[in-house]
Amino acid sequence: MFAVIKTGGKQYKVSKDDVLTVETLAGAPGDLIQVGDVLMLGEDGQEPTVGAPMVDKAAVFAEVLDQTRGKKILVFKKERRQNHRRKIGHRQNLTVLRIEAISPTGEKPAFEAKAKVKVAKPKVEADVEDDGDAPVKAKAKTKAKAKAAAKPKAAAKAKSESKPKAAKSGGTAKAGAKKPAKSKE
Repeated sequence: MFAVIKTGGKQYKVSKDDVLTVETLAGAPGDLIQVGDVLMLGEDGQEPTVGAPMVDKAAVFAEVLDQTRGKKILVFKKERRQNHRRKIGHRQNLTVLRIEAISPTGEKPAFEAKAKVKVAKPKVEADVEDDGDAPVKAKAKTKAKAKAAAKPKAAAKAKSESKPKAAKSGGTAKAGAKKPAKSKE
């Protein structure tokens, strides 16, 4: 069975288990959403049902796999001979869907979330033997590295502060300053 749906101002021909990227729709990854704008329904070997403009009671149910953004598009505007140029970037918000069911009657299917939830991987501190003190040793090593990296910066800062500053003389011109040019009258 297939359906033609309308979402985001575009039309898509979909069937069960299709994965498609559409304009942004409300829903978190793993949610089941309903697309109610079904323009046509069809099955193999049968006449398609065409809506006028929508098929009554028909619905397409989809699982939200991801909320993402599209590729960056550069918009360059120029007005000739005006030294007027504008370069702007745009990334469209998109939703990735997997079609779960196409229902001519609009009844909701039984649904289990299949979306994979991203789990943060634990960081590996250092290659240390498996001892009870291993995490403590790794933390001590990272602290020592941070201190060593901070020392040269502090030393350079102390040197710049200890430099003597030139004494200012009251009201006289500096030794290397140029005299103003004479005006021709």
